[in-house]
Amino acid sequence: MVSPTKLPGLPAGAADPCVHCGFCLPTCASYRVLASEMDSPRGRIHALRAIEAGELELDATVASHFDTCLGCYACVSACPSGVRYDQLIEATRPKLNQLQHRSSWQISFRQLLLQVLPYPRRLRALLQPLRAYAGTPLQAFARRSGLTRLFGPEVEAMEQLLPALAPESFNDVLPTINPATGDRRGRVALLLGCVQRCFDPAVSIATVKVLQANGFEVVIPPDQGCCGAVSHHQGELELTRQLATDLVKSMNGVDGDLDAVLVAASGCGHTMKAYDELLKGDVQFRAPVLDVQEFLADRGLSATFTSQLQPLPEAVAMHDACHMIHGQNIQAQPRALLRAIPGIQLREAIEAGVCCGSAGIYNLVQPDEAAELGRIKADDLSSTGAGVVASANIGCTLQLRRHLGDRAEVLHPMQLLAASAGIHPLPGVAQGVGTAEVSGKGEDRPGSGRRPAAAASRCPWGNTSTRSTRCRRN
Repeated sequence: MVSPTKLPGLPAGAADPCVHCGFCLPTCASYRVLASEMDSPRGRIHALRAIEAGELELDATVASHFDTCLGCYACVSACPSGVRYDQLIEATRPKLNQLQHRSSWQISFRQLLLQVLPYPRRLRALLQPLRAYAGTPLQAFARRSGLTRLFGPEVEAMEQLLPALAPESFNDVLPTINPATGDRRGRVALLLGCVQRCFDPAVSIATVKVLQANGFEVVIPPDQGCCGAVSHHQGELELTRQLATDLVKSMNGVDGDLDAVLVAASGCGHTMKAYDELLKGDVQFRAPVLDVQEFLADRGLSATFTSQLQPLPEAVAMHDACHMIHGQNIQAQPRALLRAIPGIQLREAIEAGVCCGSAGIYNLVQPDEAAELGRIKADDLSSTGAGVVASANIGCTLQLRRHLGDRAEVLHPMQLLAASAGIHPLPGVAQGVGTAEVSGKGEDRPGSGRRPAAAASRCPWGNTSTRSTRCRRN
């Protein structure tokens, strides 16, 4: 029988290169807000070595220091010795789940989240009663009055992240087949995600329109589920493998060839690119998994599409999601795509590589630490003076919207490209503003009428429902 003080199964030698130099400390989000050595990568590695040597008991206190880790992997990028801390924390988390060192409330709350978030039908059923509350004056009053605090920090954090719920949040409006516009350049499948499809469905719609307008047919398997990112981040490997297997089968069930399986949320992409290791090669996608920005930057925007692009009325601050910049090494591609927009002003945060505090469900299970990180990141982005923040991960987007408030809009780069091209208005604006539409097989969709090509020269923000006053139509 394995001793409960041990953590068997850790990658052999993964911690050996660590010389405790401290280069990881300035980049570590948890160390940033807690200022505790035990809540840093260096401190956790020291604890792992002590546990393996029998010098330290893995009790609830020690386990809590591993729970404060966001899994942002900024330390991996910063480490001059090549320590694979990502492998260490991913191997440690399943052991913590087995040891049950958390309180009964913490255990129950995590289990509830993992039984709801990866399942869009369950999440939509839970959100249904909140349609008349989210985004209304009632919600604003509840927050101002402090009523949300009465339900505890975790529930308050959930409420603070709850956005206004569009009709598309409850029904997938995209057809299975979305034909390319103009000369066809390829065929791809697209992951809708689970949290993103419920909380920000406009991202997927804009992504499809941009891909179509660049000559790519987009297939959306109707039976696709969760990629397993939420459970993977929590070390729930059995659930993650089941979700991953089901998703691979769904994407591989598409008729005809695929150039790629595309993702518009960095957390999903990071997990899906790890399927070979998670599934031991037993089940594999038949096309490479790529972030949509990675794919379009490689293939290039079409001349027809770039000719439609019009200036945006606001400067754009770039937010690099941790699982994009540290997990997938994607940083230049989103900037290259946005620079195709005429006259765009791209601005950089001072601490681009520091986590915003979202980190899967971290902002729900560690609400105080996450809120402090959210405030730090929001202040950093706001200091750029930009009216828009570009975020390519749904968790980051919700976190930043909470802490930025009305200081800036938070939008996906695909939404900015679509708005600039006049093919999809920003959220809250009536459909059919631009020169292209989502089209394809499947049931008829409302609001898909074409407008004259001249519409592309109008304000990319659409109507007056957005915050910008620099570019309005009467």
